[in-house]
Amino acid sequence: MSRPAHHHDPAARDRGLRARLASAALDALAVLAPVACSGCGLADRAVCDDCRRELDPHPTLVSRPALERFDGPPVWAALQYAGPVAAVIGAFKDGGRTDAAPLLGRALRAAVVCALADAPSGPPIEVCTIPSTARAFRDRGYRPVELMLRCSGIRSASVLRLARDRADQAGLGVEARRANAEGALVAPRSLDGRRFLLVDDVLTTGSTLAEAMRALAAAGAVTVGLAVLAETPLRRSSGTRDSWQTFRDNAVSGDYGGRTGVVDPPSRTG
Repeated sequence: MSRPAHHHDPAARDRGLRARLASAALDALAVLAPVACSGCGLADRAVCDDCRRELDPHPTLVSRPALERFDGPPVWAALQYAGPVAAVIGAFKDGGRTDAAPLLGRALRAAVVCALADAPSGPPIEVCTIPSTARAFRDRGYRPVELMLRCSGIRSASVLRLARDRADQAGLGVEARRANAEGALVAPRSLDGRRFLLVDDVLTTGSTLAEAMRALAAAGAVTVGLAVLAETPLRRSSGTRDSWQTFRDNAVSGDYGGRTGVVDPPSRTG
C-alpha cells in the first residue's frame, strides 16, 4: 500500500506537527482561561473553525451614494457585515477581543491589496486611516484599524486629525450622516503631491470615507483607492428616489463604538 505523498516531505510533516501542537496549546489554554468564540459563542476557542471560515476574505467592489457624489474610486470590501462576521468585528472593537485582530487583519489586507492593484501608476501610495476620538482610545486602549493593519504588516501615515466634535451617528439616515460628517476632519499640514489609499473598518453610507477624501484633497493630496474590512449592504428606503439606508438602520443599539469622530457603523455588536 502506498503511503501519503507528504510522508517523505519534511516540510509537510513539520506543518502538521505545528498544527497539532497549536491545537493542543489552545486546548490547554482553554482549561486555564476559558473563552468563547467571538463569532458564535462556542466554548474554548477565541474564534472557532466555522467562524474562521466566515472570515476568509472575498474582496468585492462596492459603492455608496456619498462616494459617487464625490467622484471617488470604488471601495474594496473584504467581507460583508452580517452574521458571525459582524459579531467578531463588534467583539473586537467593543468587547476587547483583540485575539481576533490577526484574522481580521488578514481579511483587511486582502482588500488593501486589491485596492492597490487597481490604483493608477504614479508616485508611491501611502495608507491613511480615520482618526479615532480620544474617548474611544481611552475606552479601548487601542485603535482597531491600526491594530489590524499592524497585524497584517501594513504601516499607516497619521495625516488626518479631528477638526470638531460630532453627534452620535447611530440611527441617522444617509443625509443626516453626511451633514454630521462634513468638516469633521482636517489635514494639519500640506500633502501636496502625495497619494493615499484610505482604509476603514466598516462601510455604511460612505460618509466617513467621503469626508476623509475631502480633507486630503483640501491639503493637496489625491485618494487613489479605498479599502474596508466589511460593508453593510444598503437598501433603498421608502423615502425619495435617492434615499438609502442600511439594513440595520432601524435596529440600532448604542453607538456601535466606531467612534471615529465622523461616522459610526449602524449598531454595537457583541
